[in-house]
Amino acid sequence: MAPTTSNLISSDLVWEIVRSNNAYLAKSKVSGGVQFSRDPLNLVNKNSRKYAGFVNEKAIGIQPAEKGGVKVITKKESAALKPAKSTVEVTHSGGQATKKIYKTVASQTAKNGYRADLREAAVSRVSNIRKSQKEPKPTPESKPRGAKAKKAAATES
Repeated sequence: MAPTTSNLISSDLVWEIVRSNNAYLAKSKVSGGVQFSRDPLNLVNKNSRKYAGFVNEKAIGIQPAEKGGVKVITKKESAALKPAKSTVEVTHSGGQATKKIYKTVASQTAKNGYRADLREAAVSRVSNIRKSQKEPKPTPESKPRGAKAKKAAATES
């Protein structure tokens, strides 16, 4: 049987060592010293044990893809000691229905015992990415109201 990181060292111990100093950490001195994470396998970009993808054996990351698509990145538990082979990427094209993408991401997250606690955060991340990829509607020109409308009507006729 191949050794995994859980056989070598506890992920809780790894988190205690790296939680205040790691490559993904972004510290802010405003708002009481909030700490964010740039980890691609972190769904909410918070520096916390639950969402830290580089610490957990099972992690999910969602990134925007080309042409309005979404890329779902999952971490393989079996290839923990091989970083180049430890992630699997699945790309959903922009042409797919958003509800279908929600359903596949939710089922990929929760089924087969793979981090059901991250289902809501994963679907929320997909929703935010899809919303940001839409082009905004043009704002209509505002119509004059009250005295300005009467004045404009009088000048037109």
